[in-house]
Amino acid sequence: MKKKTHGAGHSAVRTRRVDECTSLEQLLTGSLPSFGGAFLRRVYTLLDQAVGMGCPMTLSVSGPVTVSGQHQAWLIPLLESGWVAYLSTTDAVCYHDGHRALRHHAKDPIFEVPIWSDDGALRDQGTIRVTDMAFAEQVLLDQDAYLSAILRRPEFQKKMTGTELRHLLGQHYGEQEKALGVEGGLLAACHRLSIPVLVGAPGDGSVFLNSMKLWAMTRAGLLDGYAFELDLHAEVFESCAYHRWGLFEDKVGKLAALVLGGGVPKNYNLQPEPALGQVLGLPDIRGYYFDVQIVSAPVTDGSLSGCPPAEAVTWGKVDKDVYTKTTESMQADYSMVMPFLVKALLDKRARFERLREEIGEKKLFAAHPEARGYLRPREGYRLFEKRDRLVARLFEDVRKNRKWLLKSIEERTR
Repeated sequence: MKKKTHGAGHSAVRTRRVDECTSLEQLLTGSLPSFGGAFLRRVYTLLDQAVGMGCPMTLSVSGPVTVSGQHQAWLIPLLESGWVAYLSTTDAVCYHDGHRALRHHAKDPIFEVPIWSDDGALRDQGTIRVTDMAFAEQVLLDQDAYLSAILRRPEFQKKMTGTELRHLLGQHYGEQEKALGVEGGLLAACHRLSIPVLVGAPGDGSVFLNSMKLWAMTRAGLLDGYAFELDLHAEVFESCAYHRWGLFEDKVGKLAALVLGGGVPKNYNLQPEPALGQVLGLPDIRGYYFDVQIVSAPVTDGSLSGCPPAEAVTWGKVDKDVYTKTTESMQADYSMVMPFLVKALLDKRARFERLREEIGEKKLFAAHPEARGYLRPREGYRLFEKRDRLVARLFEDVRKNRKWLLKSIEERTR
């Protein structure tokens, strides 16, 4: 949108007619002058800046993105851009991602129903509803049996982080999806791209419920050899190692957060800064440079879901020196806007790819410096492959901070 300075620091509104727009980017930047539309314009503008700067993006997603097909519509295309470093989500998202890997349900296990359905009738029919998405209860029973079989495989019989668990699940889901000839799911894509998948509340979902069943059977003497165990300490430490990588090892030295929905995934995505700086006492730890969120919770309900990036500044989770220019919070249902935002960003990448073919990379980067960030390699950062080295590097920092850490655990009675 074109602006003209008007008076003391004010800008006159200049808009572009929609019938003059030749791209989604022009529509988003030029035809949303005010109110809720202006929030959407600012969200796109900040995402465009973050991508153009080459900032590694962390993505927090709550809500049933896999049961609703959103992962295939816009989430996986975003992950395949190479811009996303890691993902924070829920155990339920990982569980429902496996439905299309089920041999008896591979073809269209999810179907639409009216939001205002007769839920009593659906229950009698053995149908489970998630808003306007539905599936047969047998899908859940078969998913439980499938997961129980996978979790008993030899590679799972040890203590591991949740990222390792989901990496292995992505491998198994992907192999099964390929064998059945169905479109790959979220965990399979994260496995292929080596994107770590973090879950802050693993006990709140059916992947872990199936592990609980096997654990209970073992304790009751009904099963031998089940030794899978989640290492929550190691997973939180691993998430901190990724944040440290973004600040000190990636060439940009800044991180961007895209938060879709609130809840535990949002907090888990934001907590590495206080964990590194306040709890482990490491120096020079900064919060997110960009923080863009689309949440449905109002700011007035006092929940973490609705709190804006500015509030996170007071906790140190967002960079206090830039937040007035690099953060935005839009109250909306992200399912309504993310397809358009992702499409606009990917279209811009495609334009830069065409220009690179036409004029060469050197001239392109000289004329459009942001193209360098857009045209990062599609294989991405592959952080899961690097996790052992990154975790070891963070342990070195912890050892160097011995004096501060030992003092921090001295008993204080005053």
